[in-house]
Amino acid sequence: MNIHKNARLTPRGRALMISRIVDEGWSVKASAEAAGVSRRTAHKWLGRRRRGASEDFTDRSSAPRRCPRRVSPQRVADIERLRRQRMTGPQIARALGMARSTVGRVLRRLGLGKLRQLEPQPPIQRYERARPGEMIHLDIKKLGRFDMAGHRATGDRRAGRSRRAGWDFLHVCVDDASRLAYTEILPSEGQADTTAFLQRALAWLGRHGVCVERVMTDNGSAYRSKLFANALRDAGARHVRTRP
Repeated sequence: MNIHKNARLTPRGRALMISRIVDEGWSVKASAEAAGVSRRTAHKWLGRRRRGASEDFTDRSSAPRRCPRRVSPQRVADIERLRRQRMTGPQIARALGMARSTVGRVLRRLGLGKLRQLEPQPPIQRYERARPGEMIHLDIKKLGRFDMAGHRATGDRRAGRSRRAGWDFLHVCVDDASRLAYTEILPSEGQADTTAFLQRALAWLGRHGVCVERVMTDNGSAYRSKLFANALRDAGARHVRTRP
């Protein structure tokens, strides 16, 4: 339950306030003052208790019980039928003689506000290798350096910006089955640093008893270099590339 930040009472506090009145004989005024609320609030929760909701001291929905001007189910069905014929909201509004804003609200309520929502979403194809070392993933994240604190840390946009501070490159290796990870921050994403990282990552995994069979990467130039290919061949691992 999401309690309002200015609420004086939680459901437990409301139950205690009413219990003092009903079970302990407190007056409504005294119990309300002890809880820090008005007598009107105390009477509201006391009335709910007397109507039979003895355990229900949670907030109810603020939606009205009746809505005479609500769009009829038949109209909602007509809107959905026309939408599934790939008609736009304004076209549906003209066809049915309704306000565009009303049609838009109905479409959003149906989850059909965007045309792409008409097509069923394909199921997520998940895969996970069965044993450690069957496949590892390599990737590189480019990180900007800072020679001074930025406005997100100081809150002051007038302090200036870090210019020409350069870049760091976070090289990441993750085992697909176990999620065991090895990372290094290196000065470049070139073939020399990338290949050296691969060799150190394979050695580190080997010390943990993991024998690598496949290495998956994207199609970055360093991963397509002969130096990287020779390191994979020496390690007896197969190179698997993601589709561009």
